[in-house]
Amino acid sequence: MNPLPWKKAVFAGVCAAIPSIIGLLTGNLANGMQAGIGAFTFLYVFNEPYAQRAKKLFWVMIGLSLAVGLGTILAPSPLLSAIMTGIIGMVGTFIFGALQIPGPAAVFFVLCFAMATGMPIDPALAPYRAGLVLLGGLLSWTVAMAGWLYRPHEPEIRAVRKVYMALADYLDSIGTDHFHHSRHQTVMQMKETEDVLRAGYISWRITDLYKRLILLNNHANDIFLHVMEHFSPQGRKLPPEAAKAIRGIVDTINHKMNTRFTIHLPDEMDGHLALLFRKIFNADAIMNEPISKIDQKVTISKRSLGAIFGGAFDKNSIVFLSALRYGSVLLIAALTAYFLDFYRSYWIPLSCAAVMLGSTIISTFHRAIQRTIGTIVGILVASIILASSPQGILIVLIMFTLTTATELFIVRNYALAAMFITPNALLIAESSTHLHKLSLFASARIIDVLVGCFIGLIGTYVTGRRSASTRLPHALAKTIRSQMQFLHSLFSVQSRNVSFSKRNPAQGKMHTNLSNLKLIYTTALGEISNNKTALESLWPAIYSLAQLSYHLDACLKSNDLSVMPDEDLAQLLLVFETMANAVEQNQFGLKKRIPELLEFPEIQKEITALQNAVCGFE
Repeated sequence: MNPLPWKKAVFAGVCAAIPSIIGLLTGNLANGMQAGIGAFTFLYVFNEPYAQRAKKLFWVMIGLSLAVGLGTILAPSPLLSAIMTGIIGMVGTFIFGALQIPGPAAVFFVLCFAMATGMPIDPALAPYRAGLVLLGGLLSWTVAMAGWLYRPHEPEIRAVRKVYMALADYLDSIGTDHFHHSRHQTVMQMKETEDVLRAGYISWRITDLYKRLILLNNHANDIFLHVMEHFSPQGRKLPPEAAKAIRGIVDTINHKMNTRFTIHLPDEMDGHLALLFRKIFNADAIMNEPISKIDQKVTISKRSLGAIFGGAFDKNSIVFLSALRYGSVLLIAALTAYFLDFYRSYWIPLSCAAVMLGSTIISTFHRAIQRTIGTIVGILVASIILASSPQGILIVLIMFTLTTATELFIVRNYALAAMFITPNALLIAESSTHLHKLSLFASARIIDVLVGCFIGLIGTYVTGRRSASTRLPHALAKTIRSQMQFLHSLFSVQSRNVSFSKRNPAQGKMHTNLSNLKLIYTTALGEISNNKTALESLWPAIYSLAQLSYHLDACLKSNDLSVMPDEDLAQLLLVFETMANAVEQNQFGLKKRIPELLEFPEIQKEITALQNAVCGFE
């Protein structure tokens, strides 16, 4: 179980409290609390590189302030407000899904818009309210970026450290029952670390430390491929000194990369083992030698935003379908709230938005129960707080405590978090609307939450109970074909005229399809009416696709890719197309001969494993 995020929680509380303190000191606490809405920006902070965090939080605070401004402008028109609620939910879900950004996605944008529609109606105040939220967001941005001043590459260092920890575990697992699991975990960690390092890339500012981390990650990949080729097939156990040497690199990274360790060699070594230790020595040199002695060029290729959004904007993309479902159900919830004359109706679409954050129907159901229970308890807490009529600094302390507790417990249990989100939101609403009938407000809140959760559950069930399962065969076949296209681009005659220093379009398409496949598979597992046995039988194929993707990516780092004979390429095309057809037609496929790949035996091995998995598809 992950430890509670105390540091992040306290900083979130500080970001919420400071605007209220300023408002208190200037004699306008209500404005300070409205500016505190911008503190929601900090809830989107995760362990991403600072280069990525700066851009992400900038657009988050812009989005939150625009949501408040739009809510203020459209408040006089319930119909336009309902439509905009659906649009905000759909666009936010699509962007966060396409960019694979973790966190609360569109929920807090919907919250800001909905709360603005519940404030006293005055469209002329839109720029003022949006400006207050923007100032609060700017404070959160500053706090979130403060670590860059003294540890600018901490997320990247942490990611590279995890790669070497996984690599050491992998070396220990060779010849044991944990080998396949450890190999998969290592590949996944390498992919994650590569994404982190790519996200931290700034074209106009490549520091020496960042360059070392890139090269260190490349060496981890090189060591992994060497072990895969020369040790894994035989199940030959490596001497313990190998994993110990890798863990020594981890210890060096933990000590801020300014210490050396002694690598002990085994008593007996053959050529392959000697080369393995030479590679480990080279990794040690990358960290500790002067940068002038490391004569290696760093190249980073990144997909454009247009390519990313274009890949996600597809009728079979789970990201696009989820965004469409989210926005449509949210629109229905908003229309229900506004036109059935519910009191303080904006809590209905807000509850619906929070419930539908669940990635599957099962998780959506659990979230609905948790939100209902947590909200009812939260209302009781809010009633006690508001009944005591807190004033001045006491309100600030309460907001700090509630925000900190929300961030602290939301990683563990949504019901616990809802107990603190509810009174916090009630405090902000009270400051802007000056409600005095607390019992009416509290009872209406409970009804709104129940209605919103119900709409979210029904909408998710109707639109998504079999959505993922029916698309899984097509997604699997599409991923298989995209891997063949990438393989063809690597080994065909035409590839000699292509520069691999830039992002390969076929590579980007392969990764888009593979990511979509994994999302569809995860979603399908959570569907109520799924065939669990059939779904679990697909995992070996998806596992092999992930492994094959890694090995194909590694080919780009080879200095001399040979051209594959046309006959072998044609045979591989037949193998992949046969597998894709078997998946789409839900039939057993006949196994085809796989050409020998002397330079890349692991690719041949994974294609064989993929064919074995797919030919058993039912």
